[in-house]
Amino acid sequence: MLAPSASLKNRLAMYNGNALKIGLFGANCSSGRSATKVPERWSASWPDCLKLARLADDAGFDFMLPIARWKGYGGDTDFHGRSLETITWAVGLLAATRHMTVFGTVHAPLFHPLIAAKEFVTADHIGEGRVGVNIVVGWNEGEFEMFGVKQREHEARYAYAQEWVDIVKEAWTSEGTFDFEGKFLQLKGARAFPKPYGDTRPLMMNAGSSDVGQAFALRNCDAFFVATQGSRTSLAANAAKVSEIKAAAKNIGRDIEVFTVGQIICRPTQKEAEDYYQHVNIENADWEALDCMLANKNMTPQTMPAEEYYAKRRYFAANAVGGYAFVGTPDRVADELTAISQAGVHGIGVSFVNYLDELPYFCDEVLPRLERQGVRVKR
Repeated sequence: MLAPSASLKNRLAMYNGNALKIGLFGANCSSGRSATKVPERWSASWPDCLKLARLADDAGFDFMLPIARWKGYGGDTDFHGRSLETITWAVGLLAATRHMTVFGTVHAPLFHPLIAAKEFVTADHIGEGRVGVNIVVGWNEGEFEMFGVKQREHEARYAYAQEWVDIVKEAWTSEGTFDFEGKFLQLKGARAFPKPYGDTRPLMMNAGSSDVGQAFALRNCDAFFVATQGSRTSLAANAAKVSEIKAAAKNIGRDIEVFTVGQIICRPTQKEAEDYYQHVNIENADWEALDCMLANKNMTPQTMPAEEYYAKRRYFAANAVGGYAFVGTPDRVADELTAISQAGVHGIGVSFVNYLDELPYFCDEVLPRLERQGVRVKR
């Protein structure tokens, strides 16, 4: 039988000595997490992803987390118009790396749970215990229409996802065949071998933002993604949010770790960093793509006052696409990352305008500062 949840700490990569786990977020999608027209924006080509994974693995990064995307958002760049499917992407990177966890991101309504369970176990054996599962319940109507799948009402989505997770975990644990009789899914004589690597199961995460979504994550997952602020002035607010989530998990007899995401723009001087941030995220924003993203959230000049919409649009370009923007010198970026760690955040998935171009400077300048501040251990 599969070992209990506590044995997850035997998984190779995500239970190390780093108080703040740092990973790369969104590198499987064109432009990464920057809806920008600058020519140096991220390609997401397989050769670039492979180089990036090897560089990050050697530097001691803890994980890579992809975005499950099936179509782009239009605009001049067709933001996210090219993307590598996440589970096969993870398999390729796991075979090419030695230390870090690589997640696959799966839309539960689009992948049958037995197929997903088998895919993740295969990846887990290739990576010898280093695969992770990021569960997405679904929100992008245009993508679901591509598959002829109709979105369920919000609460029903999570009821379906609960059955999906129950089947995946049963497939990973059952020593024989099993039946499943749910409202949405019915299985007869199901079986799945082999089981996950090393008698443990892959780490599971989710980023549901609604009350129903958060409750789903607390019941089922090991990691929960939330939005945070990086400044030391936000330390108390971040700490309160983390404490609230962890207390809610304990109330149902579970432990959960809190993760967040953020964009890194790090330069030798504060002015250089702020100028580049303005250049990328505002002056060269792909506004048409951003409009499409907002329309998917039912935010348009027709559904809200125009002044409010354009304020939201600018905020979204500057802060929301890539998460909180850590902009500044190595000292400032390290201080803000330390602040979210002190608030109880367990990990962060970061993005860069061009991951390969910018990661070496981050590794050379920011990671040593984080080691000196006690939130990372020296490899």
